Amino acid sequence: MNKNWYAVYTKPQCEKKVVAQLSKKRIESFAPVNVRYAGNGNKRKLVTEQLFPSFVFVYIPESDITTVRQSSDVINFVYWLGKPAIIKSAEIENIQYFTGKYTDIELTKIPVNASGIVRISNIPMKDIGSEAVYTAANTIKVTLPSLGYMMEVEAEIESAESIELKTENANLII
Repeated sequence: MNKNWYAVYTKPQCEKKVVAQLSKKRIESFAPVNVRYAGNGNKRKLVTEQLFPSFVFVYIPESDITTVRQSSDVINFVYWLGKPAIIKSAEIENIQYFTGKYTDIELTKIPVNASGIVRISNIPMKDIGSEAVYTAANTIKVTLPSLGYMMEVEAEIESAESIELKTENANLII
């Protein structure tokens, strides 16, 4: 059985509940969280929120789609061109790495390109494998073409080689 990552749309604020339900069914799922600082001055505190509100990612064979859909708080799968959208493993690994290492992650919608390639011009670049790495002062950006989003975080960057993101089919922008 060939497994793929899929995005599942859930009822609002039910991501944790869906992950728990799927876990009981022995289905691997992932609901990324973003830790950020909220408040002003001395009253700042850490707040945990869903990075992708109302979305849970599941790693299943195509035969388990019906099982996931039958969970009580799942609305439906995210579709692309009439089929449940397959999310690239490299993008899921990048989301896991990003949420585990950084706080205050900004998410920006980008156009979804059917070929999965996003091109950004007029920025100085270096090549890492087949992917382009872009440099900007203390900012790391990673595009997630199959989701139509870009993750961005401000962080101290010593060198592009210290970033361990997967660049198989995702674009890394530093």
